[in-house]
Amino acid sequence: MKGQLKASTPAEYLAQLDEPRQSEVAALDALIRKAAPKLAPFIHIGILAYGPWHYKYASGREGDGFRIGVASNQNYISLYVCAEDEKGSVAERHKAALPKAKIGRSCVRFKRLSDLDQAALVKLIRDGARNPGKA
Repeated sequence: MKGQLKASTPAEYLAQLDEPRQSEVAALDALIRKAAPKLAPFIHIGILAYGPWHYKYASGREGDGFRIGVASNQNYISLYVCAEDEKGSVAERHKAALPKAKIGRSCVRFKRLSDLDQAALVKLIRDGARNPGKA
């Protein structure tokens, strides 16, 4: 299974994954819930999401998103950290601390959770939880 799943709860999302990916995503879910307990878990566009966030652009366009998201894709796990501050993208600032991950503006892609420095990952999650994205 990959990416967006037809699930209405985080538990349903996890139940649809095959092993060993199910264990990997479940461990990441537990890590996010522990590192950012104020971010309520939910399903958004078929992925695990934490911290509902309503945004509104200067143009008047608005919508709903999340602070942190997780998707199980075919070849990797995606951790979305939708957060910016005065220094820019929170995810991009953690590139050096997470060298085995491919990091873009708001997406951290990796094959196995054990490939990542857990303390650096917790710091990224906490930084992302503190800083909302920009609209």
